[in-house]
Amino acid sequence: MFFGNWFGLGTGQAKPDYLATVDVEPSSSTYSSVIHRLPMPYLEDELHHSGWNSCSSCYGDSSCERRYLILPSLLSGRIYVIDTKTNPREPSLHKFVDPAEVLEKTGLAYPHQPHCLASGDVLVSCLGDEDGNAEGSGFLLLDSEFNIKGRWEKDGNSPLYGYDFWYQPRHKTMISTSWGAPAAFTKGFDLKDVSDGLYGKHLHVYSWPQGELKQILDLGDTGLLPLEVRFLHEPDKATGFAGCALSSTLVRFFKNDDETWSHEVAISVEPLKVENWILPEMPGLITDFLISLDDRFLYCSNWLHGDIRQYNIEDPKTPVLTGQIHVGGLVQKGSLVLALGEEGKAFQFDVPKIKGQRLRGGPQMFQLSLDGKRLYVTNSLFSVWDRQFYPELVEKGSHMLQIDVDTDKGGLSINPNFFVDFGTEPDGPSLAHEMRYPGGDCTSDIWV
Repeated sequence: MFFGNWFGLGTGQAKPDYLATVDVEPSSSTYSSVIHRLPMPYLEDELHHSGWNSCSSCYGDSSCERRYLILPSLLSGRIYVIDTKTNPREPSLHKFVDPAEVLEKTGLAYPHQPHCLASGDVLVSCLGDEDGNAEGSGFLLLDSEFNIKGRWEKDGNSPLYGYDFWYQPRHKTMISTSWGAPAAFTKGFDLKDVSDGLYGKHLHVYSWPQGELKQILDLGDTGLLPLEVRFLHEPDKATGFAGCALSSTLVRFFKNDDETWSHEVAISVEPLKVENWILPEMPGLITDFLISLDDRFLYCSNWLHGDIRQYNIEDPKTPVLTGQIHVGGLVQKGSLVLALGEEGKAFQFDVPKIKGQRLRGGPQMFQLSLDGKRLYVTNSLFSVWDRQFYPELVEKGSHMLQIDVDTDKGGLSINPNFFVDFGTEPDGPSLAHEMRYPGGDCTSDIWV
């Protein structure tokens, strides 16, 4: 069973966003289908990322229970709290945090990524102030009852930009990433906004749990728009990765002997030379990645190129490509865009149909089964950007796929029996984004 946040914003549907429950048990009669939909009580939320109220960081604390799924709304600022325990197959709304109260008490807006803390509190990254200025970004701290405690970071220690974050308690460090100013990205992507300094290229290194900004790592042109960030799951390891969308790189960060942090490019996806597109070169646009629970494999999505890649990272300094598969993208056969190879020869990628359906958009968000053998994929990035780069996705809706993983030798293959089509939803086409397992997963659990 899966919980996923799907939204109708930007599809032309005057309907609320909703949380879908998807059956992923192959032996079930409702396998590969939505078995429940929980609509939010308001319109124009844009549900985006999510997280649990309790995870592995609370291990040993009997008062903590993984019961509530936290759903921040990127645009409206509401933070929904969903009860997934009372009836796991039909989650219900427990409460929501009022954005007006968040603004009044903290000055924060555009809530994005929640993470549970060992204390039972919940920390939520916020991407700007009420007017969409990046200077207003920071971290909202909620208590175990989801009441506002205030800002987490110390005064004067806010990040340059906000997006994702991950903490590694044994190294007393939290690292956060930098998307951009909401005033810019909510209008669509404009390359000029990058040169104008409205998007980030930095990692912020904080003391944990004190909230003091100790270091800012400038990633330069090889680290433009760092989005997702993950430490290795092994809590003794002082290294991890950040996925930089526009540069299409995965940057490895690591702790030095003097307790400072450094970075290097570990993986780089070369741009494609193309015809019939807005630019002569197309970046892969790495918009999501995750690390398997055993820290053996890293998976990343190239939203524009349309491929998913698997790397062996048993030596984090030298990742090895072990699997690659195309499941969409702008350069698939039948599209107008052509890639140019050696001597200018044009080509396009083969993308298989699943259950007779042509795959729309490009691979975006991931979730990996706990045994590492099933990688689930959705294809919506952000409704405004979806409309800009993949208008068909907005018109016809998203889908959810299952990629079968060879965890012995490496390798990826599409599961032909799993296809959830959000273009046929009762209230019209919907855009599918993040997914969560009820029992925890490799993108929310942090060990202490």
